[in-house]
Amino acid sequence: MRARILLSVSCVALVAAVACGGGDDASPSQPTPVVNPLLTAPSADSPSQDEQLQTLRPTLTVKNGTSDQSGSRTYEFQISDSVDFTTALTSYITSFNVTVSKTGVPEGTDGKTSFTPDADLQPTTRFYWRVRMTQGATVSSWSPVGKFRSKLVGFIRDGALFDPLIHGETLGERIGPTTFVPGKGLRLDTGTSFVRYRLPRAVQGGEYSMDVEGLAADGPGDKAKVFGMQQGTDDFITNDYRVDVQYRGVRGFPPNAIQWRVIYGDADDLDVRYEPTTAQRMASVFRLNPATTYHWKFTWGPEIRLVMREGGMTGNTLYDIGKPAPNGTYRPNPHMAYLGAPTGRSGVESASIAGTVYRNVWLGDQPRPESLGSALWAAQQ
Repeated sequence: MRARILLSVSCVALVAAVACGGGDDASPSQPTPVVNPLLTAPSADSPSQDEQLQTLRPTLTVKNGTSDQSGSRTYEFQISDSVDFTTALTSYITSFNVTVSKTGVPEGTDGKTSFTPDADLQPTTRFYWRVRMTQGATVSSWSPVGKFRSKLVGFIRDGALFDPLIHGETLGERIGPTTFVPGKGLRLDTGTSFVRYRLPRAVQGGEYSMDVEGLAADGPGDKAKVFGMQQGTDDFITNDYRVDVQYRGVRGFPPNAIQWRVIYGDADDLDVRYEPTTAQRMASVFRLNPATTYHWKFTWGPEIRLVMREGGMTGNTLYDIGKPAPNGTYRPNPHMAYLGAPTGRSGVESASIAGTVYRNVWLGDQPRPESLGSALWAAQQ
């Protein structure tokens, strides 16, 4: 009897074991883990580092990055006038770009991938660029940062004029003997030489700035002109909208003084005539060096101000004098601007300064964009 009971228990245990899948401890199946591709960054192929280009729509080419897996890959290109690519330096110029970002560029089949912007970059500007590669959800590191300089070219638009003058061309009218000096700009060869710009409309307030070499102490003349503006082309000295920026010669009072005069609508009305005081003029004597670049920045509107820096735009400030302009409005029609100035009734001694060399000229109703002209600064470093 006892044997039959034991046998029954053993059968039950055997049935239970079979029903539970036997005695094996099999684990549930696991999904195959996803392994992300290992990517290396692309590297710049062209343009070469800091190359001066002759286009505003450059083709940028990289040598393709690599991957340890097969599959399609795309590229992201970034262009900026700022080396850190965070915030572009301000530009107000319509139709020119200072930042470009393009994703999804298909990988080239010849070991290289290229991209060309579909709009013009800002002229005469040093740009920075970089590229990275994407495969699936994996993104490579950025390529080393490259740089290039966009085409040296000027433009006149409504409310903006830029003339680099360093590439053998000018947007202005060359009056009298002038010479393009390689790598420097345009030189006025005589005291009666000047450049005239005809603006599309009056700029009632804004900035007129430029880099000037060749200014020497003890020059000839009295109220010699560095640059100016006026209405039309009649006599400069008696014009109702005269802007007259001077570096006085040996007959000036005093010699080698910086002085300016601005008229807002009536040359005979002292209420709309603005200039530094006699005391300010007497304290503004500078023995300028013809081998040094001086950046001149004139602004007008509710306030008139002239700033002059030694060594370029970021150099040491030598002169900074401004005046409120509560009366009148500067609205010449037509609006003319000059490098140097035409000879007026005061004669040659109150006209241009022979030997002055101009470049990087900006005139606009907005401040000069920070990076505009940086290709010129780069070329001179």
